[in-house]
Amino acid sequence: MKPFAYVRATTVEEAADAHAAAPDAHYLAGGTNLVDLVKLGVERPGTLIDVRRLPLDTVEELPDGSLRAGATVRNGDLAAHPAVRDRYPALSQALLSAASGQLRNAATTGGNLLQRTRCAYFQDVSKPCNKRAPGSGCGARDGVHRDHAVLGHSARCIATHPSDMAVALVALDAQVELYGPEGERTVPVSGFHRLPGDHPERDTDLRPGELITAVLLPAATAGLPSTYRKARDRASYAFALASAAAVLRVEDGVTTHVALALGAVAHRPWRARIAEQALLGAAPTPDLFAHAVDLELAAAEPLRDNAYKVALAHDVAVDVLRDLSGRT
Repeated sequence: MKPFAYVRATTVEEAADAHAAAPDAHYLAGGTNLVDLVKLGVERPGTLIDVRRLPLDTVEELPDGSLRAGATVRNGDLAAHPAVRDRYPALSQALLSAASGQLRNAATTGGNLLQRTRCAYFQDVSKPCNKRAPGSGCGARDGVHRDHAVLGHSARCIATHPSDMAVALVALDAQVELYGPEGERTVPVSGFHRLPGDHPERDTDLRPGELITAVLLPAATAGLPSTYRKARDRASYAFALASAAAVLRVEDGVTTHVALALGAVAHRPWRARIAEQALLGAAPTPDLFAHAVDLELAAAEPLRDNAYKVALAHDVAVDVLRDLSGRT
């Protein structure tokens, strides 16, 4: 067993300073992913910085109509919050589709965004994985890859991001608030996670020492019709094979706002900008939905055993758009 130091941070500044001072430090909140990876030997932190007691566990309604969810708000509490259910239903649906009730009561907002891929080659230290051990190779590419990426992957990595919550946040144009040695900054959730490229070991845009402090849900998408749908191997407690979150506003028979994000098809939640462009300003029809999603998925590069994901993602995305158009 590798020994590690333990720091119980009482302020955001203390947590960031402790992390910056230890290159092999990890933040610990709910631990629903990190602890598993430590047990598997995938993560071997030299320092654990406990952030559970930081004042980041509330959901706050801001004067401009936006909503700020602290980084240590539990997934179950965020899903059940009245303002989330009423104004951002896609987020509540995505959270409730994830894991089990017990895990949702432990997992946190910040931790959900930072969870790592469930690729079996990443989780098995006896197998090659460029994400876990850069330069060792990608065992999944010629191995078992039924659940892996069809969009945005590279020769070095074909893993997918497992979060349901992040897909909904991307469609809702949410932002991540960060604090680190260089101070505070805010980045869109759509740009927070990275595609693998030549450095699949880097999951996010986080800088050394930075800590997620909150997620900001904007006033602009509050109250707009939104939904989330997930296709999986079984009805509960399973990661998505393909998922979609959408926000759609139709006025006078024309789409005036649309956002579409796909999950479980890439290394990060996939914002479907091409499909959105095809839909905006047009009458929302089933044929147009199918055409727009086809345009988005034209860039897909399925591997030997996961071509089914392209059709599945298409059907899930068209389904959520049709659902929302019927409501509006």
